[in-house]
Amino acid sequence: MEKSIDRRSFLKTAGAASALIGLSSNLAFATGGTKQISNPLPRWRGFNLLDYFTPKPPKAGASSFTTEDDFRWMADWGFDFVRLPMAYPRYIKYDPSKNVTPEDVLNIDEKVVDEIAKLVEMANKYKLHVSLDLHRAPGYCINAGFNEPYNLWKDEAAQEAFKFHWEMWAKRLKSISHKDLSFDLVNEPTLRTDMNDQFGSRTTVPGAIYRKVVKETAEVIRKHNRKRLVVADGNDGGSNVIPEITDLDIAQSCRGYFPHYVSHYRAPWVFKNPDTAPMPSWPGTIDNKQFGRESLVKFYQPWIDVVKKGVGVHCGECGCWRETPHEVFLAWFEDVISILTENKIGYALWNFRGDFGILDSGRKDIEYEDWHGHKLDRKMLALLQKY
Repeated sequence: MEKSIDRRSFLKTAGAASALIGLSSNLAFATGGTKQISNPLPRWRGFNLLDYFTPKPPKAGASSFTTEDDFRWMADWGFDFVRLPMAYPRYIKYDPSKNVTPEDVLNIDEKVVDEIAKLVEMANKYKLHVSLDLHRAPGYCINAGFNEPYNLWKDEAAQEAFKFHWEMWAKRLKSISHKDLSFDLVNEPTLRTDMNDQFGSRTTVPGAIYRKVVKETAEVIRKHNRKRLVVADGNDGGSNVIPEITDLDIAQSCRGYFPHYVSHYRAPWVFKNPDTAPMPSWPGTIDNKQFGRESLVKFYQPWIDVVKKGVGVHCGECGCWRETPHEVFLAWFEDVISILTENKIGYALWNFRGDFGILDSGRKDIEYEDWHGHKLDRKMLALLQKY
């Protein structure tokens, strides 16, 4: 998920393939001569949690912190998955009045690590699988607003720090079953021309570089739990399949934000001038381009094809910012999640409580239901439960 920051020496060992997940094997099977879709991953359904999403902690008493009630409601409503996108500066010790240094990046704050571990354990208590994700990793984030001391895709020191962080998490959480916890390595990789320009140009991370980072990091992780599920977000900000790693025991994560005209209508971190954003419709013509279910099928076809080849795929983020007209959002989103569901691909909404969520979204064109002091979007919940 892309949003303004206001809101916001390693041993290498080959990782053993997980017999349960079997991500690198082709699990598509034939029945009566017809190839069936069999995603090696469960069709997890759930939400992103923003407790550790920003480099600086929210103010004391902020309502963004996930509660046990949140987990209870998710489970009661039939969901089984949460993704925890983290900004690594939240769990290191550094002087926030200065730019973080390479030395700072390795200075882990055990107190905050313990807090995160307890959040994972609480989610597991309610039978929710947790995907731990580095939204801001050493040397890279799709968001601007925080100065990085190096570049994950170009600097060996950044890649070593990246492995250091994931090995720390692998050791700290090694006793948690792979059925209950997975590691999503880095959110929405791209090459950015200027790390401090939110609207700067972005290009594809070279496949060989992405493979190197993913492969070496998975090996470090699996020294501590050989069955740990490791996930790599699609290239180009999560949009595109990573063909360079389909032979590895690594799952891949797509996104549910196409087209951005619908999912991010008037979002200030997407449109320089939100007032110029074209009004979305679904299906319909937006910015002189025709969109509908057929265009969505075309967008997801590479992901469908890679599932058929036996690669595990999950949609780690999806949803729609609060400014999109609600009926347009619901029509579009039903097409998105129905296509994913037909192809055995699960999803995680961005987020649970907040601008994209089913609770307290701040949408102005719907009638909310009171839910224990929160504002529930019942139509949205019903749509999610349908799939």
